[in-house]
Amino acid sequence: MHDPIVTRYPGNPILTRQDVPYDVHTVHNAGVAKYRSVYYMLFRSHLATGRSIIGLAESRDGYSFTVRPEPFIVPASEGIFQKYEAFGVEDPRISCIDGEHYITYSAYSKYGVRIVLAKTSDFTSLERIALITEADYRNIVLFPEKINGRYVRLDRPHSEISPWAIWISYSPDLVYWGEAELIMLPEAYHWDEMKIGPGAPPIKTEQGWLSIYHGVFPTMAGAVYRLGVALHQLDDPSVILGVSDRWILQPEDAWEVTGYVPNVVFSCGAVAEDDGSVKIYWGAADSVMCVGTAKLNDLVDLCLNHSRAALP
Repeated sequence: MHDPIVTRYPGNPILTRQDVPYDVHTVHNAGVAKYRSVYYMLFRSHLATGRSIIGLAESRDGYSFTVRPEPFIVPASEGIFQKYEAFGVEDPRISCIDGEHYITYSAYSKYGVRIVLAKTSDFTSLERIALITEADYRNIVLFPEKINGRYVRLDRPHSEISPWAIWISYSPDLVYWGEAELIMLPEAYHWDEMKIGPGAPPIKTEQGWLSIYHGVFPTMAGAVYRLGVALHQLDDPSVILGVSDRWILQPEDAWEVTGYVPNVVFSCGAVAEDDGSVKIYWGAADSVMCVGTAKLNDLVDLCLNHSRAALP
């Protein structure tokens, strides 16, 4: 029997609705960043209306989190953001670039799903910068540094012809994006055959940019969400050096198998540590937050030595 690639924290789940000091019904799909030795978690929660807001929790060890008394992001009340956030805000990711923490999150409205770019320097105040996509986009993650003088992102637009694949695009200023290119597709009759999407912002390693993504497989009982990894070339991340042929995490614990959306592990955040490990955070069954650890070298090895084609 193989040792697990990701070792689950024995104290999972690490955050539930009972830990939130205001009325919510779920806690899931959180972006996480480590800043000045503090872990900041931006988590999504459903309200009793069914719409979502984003809360903020803090931790000194990456495991025990305390939620702030008020939500961190709620739908805007005026201007262009009000129009496109009217149905809720969801699934934040956090990337630190040049000392600023940039947050991408999904904005829902009757016009579809668009991505908002915001930033914070201290996790106290928030500045919305721009809507950086048209509809319908989800799962946008920013690389944590410029590459060849440009900002880079992974995203997941949806079309009926080529549904739910991973694309890359570039920007001079984080607002205007272009030169989009398809770089990764699901593989037929594979654990991620139904759809894939970027998860946590990529992590820089000596061998390449490691990205954690989610893959979905349809079953007779409904879809199963798992996590996988891919490795991108450092100086040209449109080149994928390898995609792990096996998943690194699947729903197994009771709170992953049963919940608001059963059989889901979904990551929006991971923190690389100085000892070569990485903490991976995931929403379980769209209901609670969990964490586990893996060795970066093991994840890179899966991509390089146990891989499949990125564009089958």
